[in-house]
Amino acid sequence: MTAKPSVPGTQSQPGLADQTVVVIGASAGIGLETARQVREGGGRLVLVGRNPERLQQAALELDPVSTAAFDATDTDRLQQFFQDLPRPVDHVMVTAGSPAYMPLADMDLTAARRHFGERLAMTLAVALYSRDKVRAGGTLLFIGGTGGRRPGVGLSVVSALTAALPALTANLALELAPIRVNLIAAGFVDTPLSASLLGDQLEARREELRATLPIRRVVGPADVAALAVHIMCNDALTGGTYDIDGGQQLISH
Repeated sequence: MTAKPSVPGTQSQPGLADQTVVVIGASAGIGLETARQVREGGGRLVLVGRNPERLQQAALELDPVSTAAFDATDTDRLQQFFQDLPRPVDHVMVTAGSPAYMPLADMDLTAARRHFGERLAMTLAVALYSRDKVRAGGTLLFIGGTGGRRPGVGLSVVSALTAALPALTANLALELAPIRVNLIAAGFVDTPLSASLLGDQLEARREELRATLPIRRVVGPADVAALAVHIMCNDALTGGTYDIDGGQQLISH
């Protein structure tokens, strides 16, 4: 029997063993869960978080190479952070940031400008300042959302970012090649951030999603983390936006 020729990209994908992953936004939610899965897969971690206490707790659990406590929207501090990395890394994941729901009638234009500008500036800053520290074939991975794809009251700023981030990701994938750049677009994810935004409406939202989502359960941080690890490992993926919402976009609102 003649052996089939090897096709590039079809071999089994390597894991993250002995690779270094920088997680920005690592002290809670999706970032923390991704860090856990990276560590379970044999990877090394550099953890970044805004809250020093939560970051310390994550470090005690995950034994990272190093940690850094700062606000990732501070682009000067981001620049210094990447300059200070002692060696090349394999992947950088950014989960920092939260959505801004601002009905036009109540909008603070200064706050809206700041939120939109800070989110885009942070994304560009990570791309700009990490490009000499991420190995060829490594990954920049950002987190966006799907909720702003349908118009709604209070979603103007969120919708603008929802539209901007996939275009920015695709362009960065070309400019930074052979570094890969990808975006995860998540729907509702049951995280501490979601709990803080919904307050006493959280359980009602969970029940609604369990009843209506095609998967009949709520998407959790571990689901998003598993997708993140796959994107890091699969070196054929770049420039893409990968939805994970349990089918939320398929149902009417």
